[in-house]
Amino acid sequence: MPLVTIDVIKNVFTPEQKEQLIEKVTEAMIAVEGEAMRPVTWVRIKEFEGGDWAIGGKRLSASDVQAMSADAA
Repeated sequence: MPLVTIDVIKNVFTPEQKEQLIEKVTEAMIAVEGEAMRPVTWVRIKEFEGGDWAIGGKRLSASDVQAMSADAA
């Protein structure tokens, strides 16, 4: 039974984006494991409060991640 956990900072992704993540990660698992695994493939999204997440010693908020995403576009 595959269990995939996606950790994100709260308020970075919309409900629609989270639904897309769940669908696409499920499809990726099925592509590797086979269709028979669909009923037992779990994908969960865990949200962390802004500031409870850090990269390189710098605490990140949702606005920090959104700014990084805007810079990458």
